[in-house]
Amino acid sequence: MKALSILYHDLIEHDAYDDSGFPGPAAARYKLSGDDFEDHLEAISLVLRSTPATVFELNDVPVLQGPRLLITFDDGGASTPRIAEMLGQRKWRAHFFITTDRIGNPAFISAQQIRELRKQGHVIGSHSCSHPRRMSECSSEQLLIEWQRSTATLTEILGEPVIVASVPGGNYSTRVARAAAQAGIKFLFTSEPTSRLYTVDGCWILGRYGILRGMSATTAADFAAGRSLPCLQQWATWNAKKALKSIGGSYYHRLRDLSLGEKLSVSHTGENVHATKNTSTLAGSADARK
Repeated sequence: MKALSILYHDLIEHDAYDDSGFPGPAAARYKLSGDDFEDHLEAISLVLRSTPATVFELNDVPVLQGPRLLITFDDGGASTPRIAEMLGQRKWRAHFFITTDRIGNPAFISAQQIRELRKQGHVIGSHSCSHPRRMSECSSEQLLIEWQRSTATLTEILGEPVIVASVPGGNYSTRVARAAAQAGIKFLFTSEPTSRLYTVDGCWILGRYGILRGMSATTAADFAAGRSLPCLQQWATWNAKKALKSIGGSYYHRLRDLSLGEKLSVSHTGENVHATKNTSTLAGSADARK
């Protein structure tokens, strides 16, 4: 089975990057203007064979029809209702993954807005509770807490089981998937740019093609259509950076943050635990990659 999944985050206007979702230059790389997002939706609509699907419909797709498109949004930023309105104009449904510790906080979605999203037919899923900086390095106990607590919060808000999730920061590992499966999650989205699906302990693992600020509507349409060259280019770049992360460990992230102009505050263990915005570098970070 295959599925073409696209990963978006937030919408912002007038360079107000901290108005929706997480703050700072690293997060700002994934935030689009409303006009740019509308251009993406229009370009995607021109290549679709059928309307975007949800994970719960994948088994209903004939093999000869080819992979269905799934549209996803991470973090649960304050721009989520606007995104849903734009999707609703096309009668499209999407997947919204919520960082549950941030529900109701400034720049993030509220519990009532989450319920409204679900009423509109969108899939609500977990994006962990605390959004760990490197989730794959959490202990097994912490991984289970992240998934269990976040899905429990969303289940209480919605009054129905939440069995879909996405991995924060793209920091996936088999341990992350096993903890998700243990927490009752049946579908887990990663940031690996691939259409291939597989299972870990009964949990389906789905990759996604990521959209960054500055990417053209044509590129988004290429991903939606599964065009080989653009998909392969992102896959190659992603895997090269995966290797660098493995070699560099925490130093990779520190160097990346410094290159983006993040100001790091350091805990007593020496680990960078928070980053704040340096607005002078935002304009130059459009081509940066996670």
